[in-house]
Parts: sequence; structure tokens; C-alpha cells
Amino acid sequence: MLGGRSIQLAKVFGIRIGVDPSWFLVLFLVIYWLTGYYQDALPGESNSTVFGLATVSALLFFMSILLHELGHAVVAIRNRIAIAGIDLWLFGGIARMQRDTDSPGVELRVALAGPFVTFVIACACIGLGVVATGSHDFYEAIRFDTGARVSAGAAMLAYLATVNVLVLFFNLIPAFPLDGGRVARAIAWWRTGDRARATNFAAQLGQLFSYVLMAVGIYVLVKTGDFIGGAWFIFIGFFLRQAARGTAYQTAVLSRIEGLKVSDVMDAEPVVIPGDSTIRQALDEYFLRYRWPWFPVVDGHGYLIGLVERERAERIPDERQIVFKVQEIMRPDEQGWRVRTDDPLEALLASEPLRRIGALMAVDSDGRLRGVVTLDQVRRALQSGVPGTPAG
Repeated sequence: MLGGRSIQLAKVFGIRIGVDPSWFLVLFLVIYWLTGYYQDALPGESNSTVFGLATVSALLFFMSILLHELGHAVVAIRNRIAIAGIDLWLFGGIARMQRDTDSPGVELRVALAGPFVTFVIACACIGLGVVATGSHDFYEAIRFDTGARVSAGAAMLAYLATVNVLVLFFNLIPAFPLDGGRVARAIAWWRTGDRARATNFAAQLGQLFSYVLMAVGIYVLVKTGDFIGGAWFIFIGFFLRQAARGTAYQTAVLSRIEGLKVSDVMDAEPVVIPGDSTIRQALDEYFLRYRWPWFPVVDGHGYLIGLVERERAERIPDERQIVFKVQEIMRPDEQGWRVRTDDPLEALLASEPLRRIGALMAVDSDGRLRGVVTLDQVRRALQSGVPGTPAG
């Protein structure tokens, strides 16, 4: 869905939080709109105060979107589904799971976790607003009536409450890949017992809703002349249509490798370099012989301890190559290069290290290296649905 690699901002619970460049455009537009609203709603405040309030409100809005996605992520992790990261972008946020859910119950729990967090945020904002200003004044603030004189705090809470309610209802529309569409998929999956069939059903709902949105956009353009509003509806509708079709296609492809594990496609006899080998031995006996750019490194008991690259070894002066050990120049196993032999093959599809170096090291439950699975092996499995031929 995203156009490229996002910009990392932080890590929360070990989950990478990033923003797509498109997010900055939306942030600017939200701040611009809120600045105009607060100038009308708070005529006694200075321009700097209004701009600061608009900026804080916009950031809190995106914080609520982040919490929504963290809700999905935390429930997914509790159900043993790894999260590749969370990205904020043009249409809000997305929690990128490394594999699909494996049962209707898990699908339902993951899908509802985000809306539940948004519901709690909306209730908290409404409760704080009513306590701080009274129900009548807070209602006036929620109406976004610029004629009503409200405090800065009430105006901000009203905005956050309103926008989270809108996010809640929009996400619960039964249109895949929205959360409501995932709920529909979970129900259809439970009724049919077929994940692919349920996904196709939910994707069709998503495409139907996308046409409704685009029709609304055309109506707004023709009847009201609101170009920005109409174009926005059409753009969202087009995006949902493409996302629904893409997700249905992805599920159809993934169904080919359903049930396959890493051990089914990996090379079970990988060439490895002992960590106590000298760099000269590594160059002469491995790199020059096999012509590979890197090798996994193991200790004396077969445990994976890192990865050594030819380029790095060749940078060592000749006179030192007989002294230095491979384990002294290797990259330690801290880059996400390892997978379990019993991991589902589907979990590898979102692996950045697999795309970056072209392979992953398969280890058993004790951490001993049992094989290497390459990007080509995964591609062959996706194409044929059967274990690929081990690499030479």
C-alpha cells in the first residue's frame, strides 16, 4: 500500500513506528484546517496560540491513529503474529503483520482491537470535556459552531472526540480492507471454513463500497461544485477498490503455500564457516571456492552466531588474515537473519532481511543452524505451491 520505505520515528514495545512521506502532507492540511477553525472559535486568542493549539490537536489526532494501530498490533502479537511495523501515511495508519491470521477467532480479535481503542479514546475525550465544561457547553463545542464561545481545552477535546467517532464508524464499515471488512471476513470464514472464499466475499464488499464512495464524490462535484471534497471521496473510493482487489489476489497467492513451513523449502545442508577459522581460511576455502558474497557463521556446537561477508574479509591486510578469526569481523546475529524451521513460510514474505541479503538462516528451537532458505526458494514455492528445489 505504501509507496516505499517509511521514515522511522520510534519503537514502541519493540514495534517499529514510521511515517510515509505522504503523512507530512496530511499533517500540514489538518493543521491548516484546524488553525482556521480555532481562529473563528477562539477570537480572543493570539495567532501563535491558535497555531500551537492546531498543531497539538493534529499531533494528538495522529497519536490516536497510532494507538488504534497499536491495538491491532498488540492483539496480533498475543496471538503469535509478528508485526513488521506500524506506518502512518496518507489515509491514517497501517499495522503490517508478517503473516495472515490463522483462524476466524484470531481474525475477529485483531480486527476489533483497533476500533475498541478508538472507542475508548472517544469516550475519554467526551468524558473529560463534559467534566471540564459541562454537557451543554461541550455539546456546543462538538457542533463546531463558531458562534459559540468555548475554551481552548473544550475546543480541542471536542475535535478529538468528533474525529475519533468518525474514524470509528468509518473503520467499522463492512468493506475490506477496513476493520469492518475484516470482521465480515472473520464471520464468513467461520461460516464457510474457507479463508480464501471469505476473503473474496469481503473484498467484493470492499469494492462495492468503493463504488459508492466514488459515486458520492461525483455527486458532490456536480451538485455542489466542491472540487476538493468530491475529489477526496473519489480518491478514497479508488484506493479502497485497489486495496480490496490487491488483498484478494494476495490471499489467493498465499493459499498456494498454506501449510508449508520453512523446513519444507530450505536447503538442509548449508555451507557454513566455523567462527574460529582464520580470515585466510575463510577466503581460500569458502569465498574463492563457492564465489558466494557471504556465509553463515557457527560456533563449535553448530549454533548460529553471525554472518561474514567477503567484502569485509578482503579489507583485512594480508599479513593479518592469518591472525584474525572470522568471529572477530563477522556481523553478529542481531539483524533479523534467523527464522525457525517450523515457522510458516508465509511469515517470510514481509521479511526485509530476506529481500536485502536474499536468504535467511533457519534454526531449531535451540538456535542451532539447520538450513538456509533463499528468496528464490520462496518465489518458487509461491509459483508452484510445492517445496522448491534446494539451492546448490
